[in-house]
Amino acid sequence: MIGQDAGVIDMGKRALLVVDMQQGLFAGPRHDADGLLERLNELAGRLRAKGTPIIFIQHCGPEDNDLHPSQPGHAIHHALTVEASDTIITKASCDAFLGTTLADTLAEAEVTELIVTGCATDFCVDTTVRSALALGYKTIVPEDGHTTGDRPYLSAQKVIEHHNAVWANFISPVGPAQLTRCERIT
Repeated sequence: MIGQDAGVIDMGKRALLVVDMQQGLFAGPRHDADGLLERLNELAGRLRAKGTPIIFIQHCGPEDNDLHPSQPGHAIHHALTVEASDTIITKASCDAFLGTTLADTLAEAEVTELIVTGCATDFCVDTTVRSALALGYKTIVPEDGHTTGDRPYLSAQKVIEHHNAVWANFISPVGPAQLTRCERIT
């Protein structure tokens, strides 16, 4: 289904998840980092204007890690706009739902549909997409809304293409994730 957009996507009770877009994760090269940061700011701005909850997921690493809350790498990327109305939820694993307040936050806001974006495609974004689908959330993944770095076995671009294809064909109680582009989500 990748590349076969039926048009602009407009959903009901939804939230935007911005997973692990943190300073420390951009110390090395990330695929299309500048473009992604721009697209995420534009997407969040459009959705905020409609009252959609924007939820930043922030990974907390161990004490000797740049993602530890005491380290500069823990901060949300300086190029992203974070508003006072946005929610920040911390996590300690790849799964944004595991051991966090995310499910309660979504239930309180009556959210049933998620837009999942962020870094890294093959770790925290993938795990969060799979958990969201398994938990019954209708899930949209902008195919240009996540990034990763090159891996020894695949280029970042191929990792992204692979995961987009997997999510678009994922079997879950609510069907696969719907893939589109950031600009098509209103």
